[in-house]
Amino acid sequence: MPQDETSPASAGSSGFAAYSAAAWPRLVRTAHLLTGDFHEAEDLVQTTLAKVYARWQHIPEADVDRYVRRSLVNNNLSRLRKRRIMHLLMPSLPERVHQPDAGHAESIERRAAVSGALATLSGRQRTVLVLRFWEDLTEVEIADLLGCSLGTVKTHVRRALAMLRTHPALAVSDRPRPVTGARR
Repeated sequence: MPQDETSPASAGSSGFAAYSAAAWPRLVRTAHLLTGDFHEAEDLVQTTLAKVYARWQHIPEADVDRYVRRSLVNNNLSRLRKRRIMHLLMPSLPERVHQPDAGHAESIERRAAVSGALATLSGRQRTVLVLRFWEDLTEVEIADLLGCSLGTVKTHVRRALAMLRTHPALAVSDRPRPVTGARR
């Protein structure tokens, strides 16, 4: 059966291998922001690419990145739902192994603070922020990707940013205070 030259399947499994090798670092960074844990991020990307491989012949070449990104987001939301169910079934969850150490450099501490603050958001809010500010998608593209309205995306962004602004881990103590008037 002849392959359609416009699909990624025209290159066969070598085309998928080349795509996944080139996209792996970007996908892991995005997944890390979505999950908050590097090892879970790698698992999420691996699961996503395995599912994409099964459909590789049917994905138009122009939509590969969009398809993979949507699959990554959907697999993460599915992972969060499963985790919620496990939380209901288990009285206490095991402790996380990868907690940031207090001895790291300031940039590592800041990254840990941002990851911790992102973890307090709902899965949908976190997803929208990562897609908006990390993947640099427009609100319209996010709405299309998530299958929701533009207003829903804007609401998630607004609420998530408001929560992050008030998060104690992100508060800056040496931030200049507004001058409201002279005191004598």
